Amino acid sequence: MFRGANAINLDSKGRLTIPTRYRQSLLDDCQGQLVCTIDISQNCLLLYPLPEWEEIELKLSKLSSTNPQERRLQRLLLGYAMEGEMDKSGRILIAPTLRQHAALDKQIMLVGQLNKFEIWDADSWQQQISEDIETEKHGQFELTERLQDFSL
Repeated sequence: MFRGANAINLDSKGRLTIPTRYRQSLLDDCQGQLVCTIDISQNCLLLYPLPEWEEIELKLSKLSSTNPQERRLQRLLLGYAMEGEMDKSGRILIAPTLRQHAALDKQIMLVGQLNKFEIWDADSWQQQISEDIETEKHGQFELTERLQDFSL
């Protein structure tokens, strides 16, 4: 389970170093095999352990390739999907096309989201968090059925 926001620097080759606290579980669960793709609703990337990604692929394979909306989702998620393996130093290469999509430069945020990570440009992350906090403060959103029953 991945949680927390981690400030990380991409190296000159476009690699990010997975924080030490996640490495062993990634080695145990997926031998360091990860899949990175775009987030279709936000300007960030999604990084999945291979078994989690395979569940997404199974769902995508059940969509129709003749339905334009379903085909578009397949095209975007699968078309951008890049497999990578964590090296002995815990680094994984983020492909140039993915870095370009999310406007990643040097300073990034790796954000745990239970079964996956989000990868954000650090400035974009701060802007998104500020917007999210303002939205929560002012109640400018519609509660879904699941959120109506959610409490801390």
